[in-house]
Amino acid sequence: MEEQHHPTTPFGRRSLTLAHLASQAIAKARPPERAVHKWNVFRAICTARTRIGVSERALTVLDALLTFHPETVLTGDGLIVFPSNYQLSLRAHGMAPATLRRHLAVLVDAGLIVRRDSPNGKRYARKGRAGEVETAFGFDLSPLVARADEFEAFAEAVRAEERALKLVRERITLCRRDIAKMIATGIEEGVPTRQGGQGPADWAEVHALYRGLIERIPRTAPPAVLEPIAEELSVLADEILILLETHIKSQIPSANESQTERHKQNSNPNTLPELEPRFPESQGARPAPNPPSSRSSEGSFPLGMVLDACPDVSDYAKGGISNWRDFLATASVVRSMLGVSPSAFEEAQNVMGDIPAAIVIAAILQRGSAIASAGGYLRELTRKAETGEFSLGPMLMALIGSRKREKKRA
Repeated sequence: MEEQHHPTTPFGRRSLTLAHLASQAIAKARPPERAVHKWNVFRAICTARTRIGVSERALTVLDALLTFHPETVLTGDGLIVFPSNYQLSLRAHGMAPATLRRHLAVLVDAGLIVRRDSPNGKRYARKGRAGEVETAFGFDLSPLVARADEFEAFAEAVRAEERALKLVRERITLCRRDIAKMIATGIEEGVPTRQGGQGPADWAEVHALYRGLIERIPRTAPPAVLEPIAEELSVLADEILILLETHIKSQIPSANESQTERHKQNSNPNTLPELEPRFPESQGARPAPNPPSSRSSEGSFPLGMVLDACPDVSDYAKGGISNWRDFLATASVVRSMLGVSPSAFEEAQNVMGDIPAAIVIAAILQRGSAIASAGGYLRELTRKAETGEFSLGPMLMALIGSRKREKKRA
């Protein structure tokens, strides 16, 4: 029996490229005894598809082609499948003929299959007297066998990069949580930021440094881009922790003496700094704190909507934000962190109400470096609110819209 001739050039107007010849040479050079599991190779190609340069739709066509090979193991010379476009379209979930032809060309260009076109371009097999296939024209799956190790190496590299990306993102998330909560603790406990003349001027400066690092984090980036940012965040977290630990050590000699006094002063766990109404000293015993007045909650927006628009404020909550009281307490911490003076915040509370003023603080935090002076911006909004020129609704909707656009781009 004469040796079968494998056609090299495609039928019709399809052009032959050097890449096509290279794929044919790779297929020809594979050892005839080499055997691979076709679905293992397919999974490796799916994992490494971006490196190989094929789309999900092209992989749907490759999946369909593999189903036309009767064996699970690809080996030997009988690796040509010859379905018609109609049969192939049915197994590719009804893909349109033009789309099918386009993705077949993608698979050929990527070196995953080789065209073995007949003289008239039809796909068929000629069988011998014993029923075995002597000659076949269609798509040769030999490159999948020849390049199986290459595809697996690509897939392992992609998996390693995904693991590295997951780890660095976890590291960034943990650093963000630690830094935000340590800054909040430093402000609430009145920890000085200068030790022996060293360090930042105040906690607002520490917070500005932290926000500067956060704003450098892109939505999508490889580990190589995120690693330096994670390292800087880690260093900043270590420095803040050392600052707090140094303060604790300096307080140890007087801790026993002041512990009882602090316990007496803070025996009410519901007390919130700078949030409760002040009463004249002549009234005698101070009454129990009241919940926010009707003026505070009147006209406010749902808490879920506010947190959706300003999610960064949750980073500074000690135990999460589950109600307006948690939100007000967290806004008080953020107000100090942003460098907004108590007088500016009190004026905003008088004009807007407690909750709306706190929402504005959360919005200022969310906008980050877009606002040069948080205190000046708050005073300007307060002035506009007095004349009826400012409303919280458009501000919140703009922040929500901005977040949705960022998610779509990501």
